[in-house]
Amino acid sequence: MGMMRRVVAAGLCGAALAAVAAVPADAQPAGREDQLGLGWRLKESGTDARFRGLAAISRTTAWVAGTKGTVLRTRDAGRSWANVSPPAAEGLEFRDVEAFDARHAVVLAIGEGEASRVFRTNDGGATWSESFRNTDPRAFYDCMTFFDARHGIALSDPVDGRYRVLSTGDGGRTWRVLPSDGMPAAQQGEAAFAASGQCLVAAGGRGAWFATGGAATARVFHSTDRGRTWTVTDTPIPAGDPARGVFGLAFRDARKGIAVGGDYRPDEPSPRAAAVTGDGGAHWTPSAQPPPAYRSGVTWLPYSSRAALAVGPTGTDLTLDAGRTWHPVDQGSYDTVDCTPDLACWAAGEKGRIARLEPTP
Repeated sequence: MGMMRRVVAAGLCGAALAAVAAVPADAQPAGREDQLGLGWRLKESGTDARFRGLAAISRTTAWVAGTKGTVLRTRDAGRSWANVSPPAAEGLEFRDVEAFDARHAVVLAIGEGEASRVFRTNDGGATWSESFRNTDPRAFYDCMTFFDARHGIALSDPVDGRYRVLSTGDGGRTWRVLPSDGMPAAQQGEAAFAASGQCLVAAGGRGAWFATGGAATARVFHSTDRGRTWTVTDTPIPAGDPARGVFGLAFRDARKGIAVGGDYRPDEPSPRAAAVTGDGGAHWTPSAQPPPAYRSGVTWLPYSSRAALAVGPTGTDLTLDAGRTWHPVDQGSYDTVDCTPDLACWAAGEKGRIARLEPTP
């Protein structure tokens, strides 16, 4: 146990992060955050906005997007945050941000009709251009993802019984609605959740997945051609209520993925709040030991095929066996989480909370 604690703590906060992959799957944490030697260290954001959009670039650079049209960026590891919000955006709800570096980012505002908008910056937020404004009152965009710096898609709840997909091939400068003939029919009452910017994710250059809930079953849709055609599979995460389903996805590669969710209402239980796939989402298996409560965000740790973090309003959980079992490591409230290639993990959530994972004293 002592060896695992040192490996995990060092790995999550520095170059030894890749060593987490070497921890045996049967070496289980004791379930107390102080025994893992790691935790979230809060960074002063200077705002009380709720951040559900997070794009972690490096140990030093990250973007967050949230309520009241707020977009912040740090370039000094969270010691200071610049308010780089688009002008006159106070009435918008930003729920997703996709950033490519410290200067180039795309943010998504959610809502019915014209409330759903996309903005793009190429100068670190000094100026923004509105590149998309939804004019269909039936559409409600929830989240977006990029395959590379040019190609990306955004997802709307069903219109005329099918999910709508928006596509860009120029880094978010322009967007077009893709034909819906390759999209399976939606269930009655089914929708995606704009809870963490992770209801739509990409991996492998052309693969995309999006998660749903609210209907009879919680499902995951999969595309291998950047959103033109889709297949769909049921998951074991409970649905059957507008507040329940899959809220966040993370794919290590084109085959290995994790889904998290539950019931977002604080007074309701969330059994089977996580599931895993090893075949690109064709089949999902419930976690043998899921997180103890609703989780909205999930991310793989860099260079590991077995270690991942899941976050929600009641805490953070760690898996060392690719999502089969989860163990609490922190009790703070976060909505979304992201890790970077240079071995840093960031989280964000309510009341201006932004944190980076660091060793505990």
